[in-house]
Amino acid sequence: MGEPSKEEYKIQCFDAETQQLLKTALKAARGTEDGCSAWQRSSTNCPGPRPSRSTQDRNPGAVDLEKVANVIVDHSLQDSVFSKEAGRMCYAIIQAESKQAGQSVFRRGLLNRLQQEYQTREQLRARSLQGWVCYVTFICNIFDYLRVNNMPMMALVNPVYDCLFRLAQPDSLSKEEEVDCLVLQLHRVGEQLEKMNGQRMDELFVLIRDGFLLPAGLSSLAQLLLLEIIEFRAAGWKTTPAAHKYYYSEVSD
Repeated sequence: MGEPSKEEYKIQCFDAETQQLLKTALKAARGTEDGCSAWQRSSTNCPGPRPSRSTQDRNPGAVDLEKVANVIVDHSLQDSVFSKEAGRMCYAIIQAESKQAGQSVFRRGLLNRLQQEYQTREQLRARSLQGWVCYVTFICNIFDYLRVNNMPMMALVNPVYDCLFRLAQPDSLSKEEEVDCLVLQLHRVGEQLEKMNGQRMDELFVLIRDGFLLPAGLSSLAQLLLLEIIEFRAAGWKTTPAAHKYYYSEVSD
């Protein structure tokens, strides 16, 4: 579930009310020493002291988990750093929620918001390139963390692929922010995606190779990043120390 200190650090950028909401949800996710989660403790089915009415506002059982999901998604679309790390927070809350039979408010709210943003992704990209890049980063982060029976969520495979295909279009490859996002996400989830649908990965890399070989409008950095990810996949989603030194010394220069 990650380190509490890291989770708490990540929510310092929110206003005080939202910080309290997220801290309370994460408190529930961490559970209690007797093995009974804070959400379970708030019900009559779980032994142990229940919170008084005066402390109900801070009771994890009273947290609006749909609101928590919306807060996390909204902030992920605005904050590029947060979008890279929010998956750990979502995973922690979903894991705790899954221990209660029939409870999936946060998970459902999160997936609904991801779907809504996915359906309007072209409008998002046109409105805010940063917001679009943050969305792709966030959905890949969620795909990386969320599991069903220890397998990636099939429901997210095609949406993630569609986002990466959009990043591999010529007008996107002409923008370093989108090329950087494409390469970073393939480093993160490319191997998992290929295992789920190898044909689409082949098709994606045809676009990437075409973009590299027909470099009209591509910066030298974009060309370098595309070449690196092509070689990375060809090597079985691994990189040698020598290749890492070559590519990333070139990037830093």
